[in-house]
Amino acid sequence: MPVLPDLPATEAAIVEMTNAFRARNGLSPVVQNPKLTAAAVAYAKTLTAYKGLSHTADGTTAAQRIDAVRYGHCQIAENLASLLDSRGFTASEYARSAVEGWENSPGHRRNMLLPHVTETGVGIARAPTKEPKYIAVQLFARPVTFKYKFKVVNRAQHAITYALNGKDNTIEPREIVTHTACTPGTLAFNQGVDPIRTFTAEGGAVFAIKPNANGSGAAVTLEAANDSKR
Repeated sequence: MPVLPDLPATEAAIVEMTNAFRARNGLSPVVQNPKLTAAAVAYAKTLTAYKGLSHTADGTTAAQRIDAVRYGHCQIAENLASLLDSRGFTASEYARSAVEGWENSPGHRRNMLLPHVTETGVGIARAPTKEPKYIAVQLFARPVTFKYKFKVVNRAQHAITYALNGKDNTIEPREIVTHTACTPGTLAFNQGVDPIRTFTAEGGAVFAIKPNANGSGAAVTLEAANDSKR
């Protein structure tokens, strides 16, 4: 008789091994969220009816499936695995095979090492095959409550270009731009200001661009930062 794994124990082992992998790479652990777990289990069961693995097998996306369990998110990622062995698996054997497979796959590895995800959910289901075949779904997410807003205010007499996480933005004179972000970001003012300044974007921050005292060029100051979320 093949060995059949205890599914909750296998799911817990995957979370534990994933966090050990994140720790080896200098990252914080992710914690299990029951809504993410429910979404992962449901999709694992769905995938047992299909021959191959797909993130949209039933026409839904990971984001839609997480929305369906009323989990508000601002960042998500999903890993899938399918393992078959006529001898079966123990919980630790299955977890190790799945996690090591993800670690050695560039896309899955990238998901496991996302620096700003904070929660996870893992679901496993057995496929209706003669030999033991199990589908695993691993979700990573950062909740929507981590979103934050900050403003850039241009009080100078000319347009200023600044970069948010490497993407250029232009703000016109007397314009106020409000940004909403999910993950910590870098705000760089390197065109039209003196001195060049780089900041970490924070919730509640107001980055004010003002004319220099001598009337030439502009300078940037941080006026407020009172609602930071990480």
